[in-house]
Amino acid sequence: MRRRVVITGIGLVTPLGVGTTASWAALCRGRSGVGPITRFDASGFDTRIAAEVRGFKAADFLPRKLAARAEPFVAFACAAARMALDDAGLSIGNPGSERIAVVAGCAMGGLSLLETNCRTVSQRGPRWVSPFFVPMMISNMAAGIVAMDIGVRGPNLTFSTACAAGTHAVGEAARMIRAGQVDAAIAGGTEAVVAPTCIAGFAAMRALSTCNEAPEQASRPFDRKRDGFVVGEGAGFLILERLDQALARGARIYAEVAGYGSSCDAHHLTQPPPDADGAIRCMRAALADAGLGPGDIDYINAHGTGTPLNDALETLAIKSVFGERAHAIPVSASKSMTGHLIGAAGGVEAAFCALAIRNATIPPTINLEHPDPACDLDYVPHAARQATITTAMSNSFGFGGTNATLVLQAWRD
Repeated sequence: MRRRVVITGIGLVTPLGVGTTASWAALCRGRSGVGPITRFDASGFDTRIAAEVRGFKAADFLPRKLAARAEPFVAFACAAARMALDDAGLSIGNPGSERIAVVAGCAMGGLSLLETNCRTVSQRGPRWVSPFFVPMMISNMAAGIVAMDIGVRGPNLTFSTACAAGTHAVGEAARMIRAGQVDAAIAGGTEAVVAPTCIAGFAAMRALSTCNEAPEQASRPFDRKRDGFVVGEGAGFLILERLDQALARGARIYAEVAGYGSSCDAHHLTQPPPDADGAIRCMRAALADAGLGPGDIDYINAHGTGTPLNDALETLAIKSVFGERAHAIPVSASKSMTGHLIGAAGGVEAAFCALAIRNATIPPTINLEHPDPACDLDYVPHAARQATITTAMSNSFGFGGTNATLVLQAWRD
């Protein structure tokens, strides 16, 4: 028997604000979280902007010693997970904690810590490297420390599938609950890579925007003058539960995880195929998993990075899946405001879809000033739109040709 899976809690740490309420309000206002880089001196870089989390204090969420030691990607994850748990009102009991999973997406882990310790080895020698270096750097440590911090003893998994990692984490967690392996999961993504090597590496690929003089306008998905994405950071975690358990404890339900699809392009290190085949198959798989058709989707949260190739091919994929109806479906790109949160993007954007369903509000795509003939869908430009959303889709496509799509529905008895 396939168990129904619902979202009962949301926790967000984003460049738009610390907390779900702050992040959602800024998103709906169309406020950009992009600004000059403050994490390091970027004056010699071609790209000097990023979407940083501001006003975050790890000590507000973590024990003192852990707060001092934890890398930002770990601290963001712990904060978002605790917020989601509090939002859901889910108590972690013993016994019972072994029936709750932690499933995280994280692409790069503690990149800044790696940079620091590489400098230490070269400048001072190996004896000066911290014993906490490896444990605090590896990408699965976010999920591990979330579990330790909260006291969850079920499966503990991390997906490192580039920009699709957070979506894979939510989708695979839902699968585990459906299959009866666990009763609930803390699932989402986290990332904190506003670091010199990350910015330099993406810039060397010509993947980043260089709109340094107007940071708030730099991330412009689907716009004809888009020139690349903006690196962001943060975390988004959801509480997923069996529907019957959520109902039994009187939980508030944001949405139901109705479908999940994944695919591989098997085409290129960084570029999708020119026919967008992988994205098309991924979206169709998610629809099939949900038992829905192209006529059932009311809103799409696009991967929408702001790179010339991605936006045109995602548009092509949406047209291929939805046919003539594609032009009637509102599509928006929250990365126009948050920047690209890499491994955290899917968790944050799944949360935005759930909030869009619950609040009957479609977030906008900002900075869409110059129509692109290759991108001719309804991208909800400039301002949020009030609309009843029964079913929403969220897309994530990553380097290595890895793709993931979620379908969320308003919960109905």
